[in-house]
Amino acid sequence: MALIENKKAKLRCTVLETYSAGMELTGSEVKALRAKMGSLDGARVVVRGGEAYLVGATIPPYQTANVEKGYDPARTRRLLLKKDEIAALADAESKKGLTTVPLEVYNERYIKVRVGIVRGKGKGDRREELKKKEADKEAARALKRKLADRR
Repeated sequence: MALIENKKAKLRCTVLETYSAGMELTGSEVKALRAKMGSLDGARVVVRGGEAYLVGATIPPYQTANVEKGYDPARTRRLLLKKDEIAALADAESKKGLTTVPLEVYNERYIKVRVGIVRGKGKGDRREELKKKEADKEAARALKRKLADRR
């Protein structure tokens, strides 16, 4: 069950590989995410010093009256990944044209983030994809009409 999605990343990029990672969060951040508050727009994943961090994600306080002093909604959050997964993200970060972005925050037993290694789409690729989606919708509508006429 997705709590927050990065819709722009899914539209503008081709996902090559995905990883599931835990996040270091405070209690109020967990409550805010379960209430589907937050944004992944403009967020990215960086690997520094053998650790992966989520940068640019915004998680507002759950209750503004009870927020601790100095709370930063856009703070850098550490991601919990295995060493080989961190190495794969670092390798992708070093290659030209590849980026690591958070695709969605979801809830299994714990709050997790799905991180993807992506390559940006060109304008033509995006247009073709939208045309294909529209054609698929139209075909589904036509099939539905044809089945309704048979009854």
